[in-house]
This record gives sequence, C-alpha cells and structure tokens, in this order.
Amino acid sequence: MAGKDYYEILGVDKGASADDIKKAFRRLARKHHPDTGGTEEKFKEINEAYEVLSDPEKRQQYDQFGQYFGGNMPPGAGPGGPGGYQYTNVDLGDLGDLFGNLFGGAAAGGGFGGFGRQTTQARRGRDLTYEVTLSFEDALKGTSTKVEVQRDEECGTCHGSGAKPGTSPKTCPTCNGTGTVSQPQGVFGFSRPCPRCAGRGTIIEEPCPTCRGKGRVVRVKPITVNIPAGVTDGGKIRFKGKGEPGANGGPAGDLYVVTHVQPHAFFMRDAADVVLELPVTVVEASLGTEVTVPTPDGTKVKLKIPEGTQDGKVMRLAGKGAPKLKGSGRGDLKVRVKVIVPQKLSAEQKELLRRFESSRGDEVRAHIVA
Repeated sequence: MAGKDYYEILGVDKGASADDIKKAFRRLARKHHPDTGGTEEKFKEINEAYEVLSDPEKRQQYDQFGQYFGGNMPPGAGPGGPGGYQYTNVDLGDLGDLFGNLFGGAAAGGGFGGFGRQTTQARRGRDLTYEVTLSFEDALKGTSTKVEVQRDEECGTCHGSGAKPGTSPKTCPTCNGTGTVSQPQGVFGFSRPCPRCAGRGTIIEEPCPTCRGKGRVVRVKPITVNIPAGVTDGGKIRFKGKGEPGANGGPAGDLYVVTHVQPHAFFMRDAADVVLELPVTVVEASLGTEVTVPTPDGTKVKLKIPEGTQDGKVMRLAGKGAPKLKGSGRGDLKVRVKVIVPQKLSAEQKELLRRFESSRGDEVRAHIVA
C-alpha cells in the first residue's frame, strides 16, 4: 500500500494515541466488514492500516519512510540494521469479543474464522401476523375466534432431521460440521457458507420422503384466540409462542392478530370512550328537554338537555363507554348534540319564526358589530 495514507484511512491524526487508533479501527471494522454489507477491498485496507499503526515499531518505520517495508528495512534504518524489524501479530484485545457478538461468535480456539457460524445455534421461530374482522359489539365485550394459521412445523416422519427414517444426517466432510469455510486475510478470516452443505454443517444422503430433506413441512392449523374486551380498529394483539416453532431447540415465534372493527350505525370509538351523536330540534335545544339515549352495553339511560344547549355541545355519561385495555374500568359515553334545523316550513311556521326573531332584536351578532 505504498503511497496510501494509513492515518487518513483510519480517520485519525498522526499524533493519535494507540487507544484512539484502536477505537477508530473498531468503528470502521464494524461498518465495513463484508458480513455486514461492506466490501472486502475496503476492509482489507482498514485491516492493513491498523496492522501497521497499532504496532509501535511498524508505525515508527511508516512515519519515517511513508510506508511499511515488512521485514526489509532500508539499509541503516531501524534497530539492528537491515531486516531489524520483525513482523509481530497485532494484539486485538477485546476485538474478538466484539466480532463474536456481531456475527455469532467463533468456536473456542477458532479465532475469527467462526464469523457467520449459525448451524448449531438455537433459532427463534418466525412471528406471524393475521387479521380478524369483528362486529362493534364483539370488539366492546370481547370474544373468541379461530384463526387458520399457516406455518412451518417439524416434519412428523423424520422428526426434523430431514433424513429418511432409519438414517441420519452426516457431518459435512468439507467444513467438518462448522457450516463455513474460511479464507485468511491478514489478522482476520473471512467466513463463507460451506458450498457443499449450504451452511448447515451436515449433509443428507437419503432425504426424508415427506419433507424432501427440509425437516419441516407447511401445515394449516386452526388456533383459537381470545380477543380482549375493548379492542379498537387497527389494534394488534400478541399471542406469545403461537407463531412458527423454533429450530435447534429455539423458542417459538409469536402470533400477532390485527383487529378490524366494523362500523356501528350510530356509535363511534374514541379510544376507551364511545361517541354518540344525538339529534335534537331547535325547540328542544332552546327550551331544554329530557331524552332517552342508548348505551354501548345495550341499556338505555335518561339524559337531560339543558335549556339553551348549543350545537356541538358534548355531555359525558361516566363509565358508559368501552372497557379499558390497560387498567380497569370503562371509558365514557360522550353524547354530542346536533341541532337539526328544519328545511321545510309552512307559511304559518315561517311567520311565527319571524315574530320570534323580531322580539329578540339583533342580540345574536351584537358583539361583532359593536
């Protein structure tokens, strides 16, 4: 890499401390490693820059001559004259743990060649999402319903091994059961899925006739789910462990049920509150009255409309709404008054209204014309 600026590659100043160089390398290695979407070329560049700058003797040679000559120093340079600098492995400290956490870890003594090894690890099953449609009433009171869940399950013939009954999978001779093959690159080893076993670590010489070697089959299974009282349109309910079974002893995924609530003829939801639009006449709103209104639970209650009630006024009936999903109790029934203005009047009715209006004067708009 003669002519390339190692400091620039790592994004540090020439006076950077060893700790700063290590931190910069960790950050860039995490970002540009091929297993996380980076390129091998960029990662090799970062690796080589760190290999030189993290070693005091190599860094001294690089700072003096603008490049690192390996074990071949120019005559008279460095301790011991020509060849006085010997290659030493870079001490990565806790970087092994860093990449172990990022890429699934390496087997004991396996170094970085274990990147991507997944074959024997327990794997959680996939989450599944299904939708159900409920009536307004069922959403309020809760209900039970069946969901036809299609999911991968363990094959009953081979019990998940993928092998024909009476036989068993064999350890892959190419990767010795690791599921990966490694290619050394500097201080790291780049792991790739084994081409023979496709990363499984085992090969099946005689596949199971039912699942054709997959170890899993697709089944449709009806599951009864309990929908809690008070669910809303678009709500999502989690049923733990009802998703697809895990692999290699891993836990099952979860089932998520999304609820769609059919609209009601006159009730509307506002979280735990229920809204009812109540039509009243101009006379009822003006003089006041008492009306009977329905509630979501099917009962009816008396409601007093005060004299002079304006259009859009909301009156609350506490505890007459929907059950609360969190905590206890119920929301309120919010009654919104809608004053209905007559559209067709007889001549006598119009005359009565004119006489009524003339008796009131122009007090309605007095405050905006003053």
